[in-house]
Amino acid sequence: MKTDVFALRHIGPREAHCNEMLQVVGATSIEALISETVPDNIRLQSPLNLEAPLSEQEYLEHIHQLASKNKVFKSYIGMGYYPSNLPAVIQRNILENPGWYTAYTPYQAEIAQGRLEALLNYQTMISDLTGMELANASLLDESTAAAEAMALLFAVRPKPQAKAGTVKFFVSDEVLPQTLSVLKTRATPIGIELVLGAVDDFDFSSEFFGALLQYPGKSGVIMELQPFISKANENDIKVAVAADILSLVALEAPGKFGADVVVGTTQRFGIPMGYGGPHAAYFATKEAYKRFIPGRIIGVTKDMDGNRAMRMALQTREQHIKRDRATSNICTAQVLLAVMAGMYAVYHGPKGLKYIANKVHNTATTLADALENLEFNLVHNSFFDTIQVRIPENIDLKTKAEQKEVNFYYPDATTVSISINETTTLSDLNLILSIFAEVYSKETTQIETLSSNIRIPEAAQRHSDFMTNVIFNSHHSETELMRYIKRLERKDLSLNFSMISLGSCTMKLNAAVEMLPLSWPNWGNIHPFAPLNQVEGYRTMLAKLEEQLTEITGFAGTSLQPNSGAQGEFAGLMVIRAYHKSRGDAHRKICIIPSSAHGTNPASAVMAGMKVVVTKSSENGNIDVEDLREKATLHKDNLAALMVTYPSTHGVYESAIKEITQIIHDNGGQVYMDGANMNAQVGLTNPGNIGADVCHLNLHKTFAIPHGGGGPGVGPICVAKQLTPFLPGNPLIETGGTDAIDSISGAPFGSSLACLISYGYIKMLGAKGLTDSTEIAILNANYIKERLQGHYDTLYSGERGRAAHEMIIDCRDFKANGIEVVDIAKRLMDFGFHAPTVSFPVAGTMMIEPTESEGKAEMDRFCDAMIAIRKEIEAASKDQPNNPLKNAPHTQEMLTKDVWEFPYSRAVAAFPLNYIKEDKFWPSVRRVDDAYGDRNLICTCAPIEAYEEA
Repeated sequence: MKTDVFALRHIGPREAHCNEMLQVVGATSIEALISETVPDNIRLQSPLNLEAPLSEQEYLEHIHQLASKNKVFKSYIGMGYYPSNLPAVIQRNILENPGWYTAYTPYQAEIAQGRLEALLNYQTMISDLTGMELANASLLDESTAAAEAMALLFAVRPKPQAKAGTVKFFVSDEVLPQTLSVLKTRATPIGIELVLGAVDDFDFSSEFFGALLQYPGKSGVIMELQPFISKANENDIKVAVAADILSLVALEAPGKFGADVVVGTTQRFGIPMGYGGPHAAYFATKEAYKRFIPGRIIGVTKDMDGNRAMRMALQTREQHIKRDRATSNICTAQVLLAVMAGMYAVYHGPKGLKYIANKVHNTATTLADALENLEFNLVHNSFFDTIQVRIPENIDLKTKAEQKEVNFYYPDATTVSISINETTTLSDLNLILSIFAEVYSKETTQIETLSSNIRIPEAAQRHSDFMTNVIFNSHHSETELMRYIKRLERKDLSLNFSMISLGSCTMKLNAAVEMLPLSWPNWGNIHPFAPLNQVEGYRTMLAKLEEQLTEITGFAGTSLQPNSGAQGEFAGLMVIRAYHKSRGDAHRKICIIPSSAHGTNPASAVMAGMKVVVTKSSENGNIDVEDLREKATLHKDNLAALMVTYPSTHGVYESAIKEITQIIHDNGGQVYMDGANMNAQVGLTNPGNIGADVCHLNLHKTFAIPHGGGGPGVGPICVAKQLTPFLPGNPLIETGGTDAIDSISGAPFGSSLACLISYGYIKMLGAKGLTDSTEIAILNANYIKERLQGHYDTLYSGERGRAAHEMIIDCRDFKANGIEVVDIAKRLMDFGFHAPTVSFPVAGTMMIEPTESEGKAEMDRFCDAMIAIRKEIEAASKDQPNNPLKNAPHTQEMLTKDVWEFPYSRAVAAFPLNYIKEDKFWPSVRRVDDAYGDRNLICTCAPIEAYEEA
């Protein structure tokens, strides 16, 4: 056994177990199984052309050498990204803890109460600081959050505006340049006209439906919100404010001035810059807009016993239900980062945040005073943390600053911008002054203490309370916070406890060796707009990852910018749109989507300004080729794209896929392949070989980035040669194609820090390890399929009876016994398992995907649980609904009550199989009441009075 081979650690089954599983599935070898599963006409003829794999130790040495090529300068660039102090207690217990980073999106609320509480804290913090009624559980970054705000305000236009075709949206010239770029990308396809200008020059014309302000502005200036918002309201113009989260501790909440939406990033709350991400954006608005708020909302409800419980609220907005009528893409969140930012607020509390904000402002004020004493002129006299200084037109300041390992931002040839942050010290201030003094031949004295002068206008100073809840005023010692984090962790079922066999979501191992570098300062403390000669390590890693993904997908180019799978879908479609426009075919806007497609697909197509045409599925679950041909021919003059998932969402390799892609090409369209099921392609086939033109990849699925409880995700796109010129760019750092579309995300390379994980995954597995992983994923799925045969019917399979990497079991007939598929999902919790994907893509079914990381013993435990549940279903009756399935999950509180009122034993409830006795996971609440929570929407922590009354 080669113990230094990473594939041995990543892939679950041992060789002997593989042989046993092959016997069960009736295949003579893995190659024989693959040949019966994957159509011959799409198989690769040669192995992937990747470098030889590294051992874990070799990889750590390699990644350390790369890290040393990144230069960690003192960063005062600002522009939405700041150095921050990540408390070690949060780093160790959340960022580096698989109990937090391997969890899935909290769709199964009863085993996700810890994460849900942490997110409720986050929403409360955001609502309090912004002064808004409602906040969601995070978005991707500030720029995309601002675009979502624009889209929301467009969607809620009053009827007279909609009827009059009011489409203009004002954007302050103080808005961050990366945000403006993303706004352009999102505005064009849905028909919004952006108007950029100075706030003082805005005429509040009836042609405008909304406006976006930056608070403070990119130059550091603090505008008075009240006069603008009041006048806007008088003219039926709704206002969104992009606000710096730390500044809101010192500045009055925009909600107090009547803002309709407030957005921003929480990166300053302890999250490393990471060369651009991942960071949790925030989005807060009025309760009147709750049906239009993008992403996820955590709400309070009650369980079957009337106890307080939390769950994702308003879930009917989920894309699988609303599809092309969806108001946003729900797969856009940064849960792990939101949890960290929320814990930063819990740890520091309102008093601690005030101390940090005041220190930042006092430091900026002290620097401003000192520079004025040296006879430099400031562009603005009022600011929170960013000062802009007039300088003679020369480059000596930049040269000298970089020699001293200091980065400023230079908006033009005669201005320097300096943004202070919580890590800035007195010695840092003195170094900054010495640079100015040396370059401009000035004499200066040492700064000994910080100024207490306030340079925030009186009208903008904060007077309202925030974060008064007990939770923000209780856990300020490390001991208390450590225990609080652990208490929440114990309520969540993550991959560190048992298999999470979610079809379509690929919850595979996130190896510790891949995660370690995320905590290293040479990766974490790099600003996304740092000069290129300071980021050689990042540029090398990102370029190599692009090469790796391009090779794996069989394409010609890659963009890492999209920072979620949903963003990748949108990016791919926008690149297709740009391609058609370049050929004089801007009228091509029809997007064909199979009825079985992921629910995110129609939402993304509509966001890209396309019209969705749905094609049928055949009885065996495949795309109805003749229906597709008919619709492609019908719309050939306006056909833009086909969106297709491969293997299909039904877990089948459709043999007609090449015919399907050819039909689209023959009718002038491009083929977009959803990469959600890429885990069944790598090394065996690829999108380029199949005939696709663009594919997004879920790095948080196939390429081992952890799901983080619902984010971070990364969704790069890989494209064929004709599409490479249109890969997305960035206004501050050159990236993308020769004819790049505007930005998809704020940072030039999206969530660069998280890309390290996938880079390491590919580096250590190599071509053979990646291919082996795909093959074992297919073997594992077919093994579960055979083990459950006779107990559950498999809904779809390939032409030779094989599943791909996932399979769907049919639970619809159990209704005759009074059992719904959700009852099985809840009962699995009593067996220590998270349910597979429920009722997608077919209602009343479960989609199971074990991944290659799970060993035979764990899969056998899961199968044993499913078989035991099947026997319980058989014993159930519509006339006797008081059974283990309907009452599941069973909590410790239930089991320890003096009175037991159920017609089955406590042992049956809690310990239905022997293995559970060794290591029991207890759901922390009974089944939650979703309808009650939606009728009584509460999305923040209870006010302090509620605790006092209790």
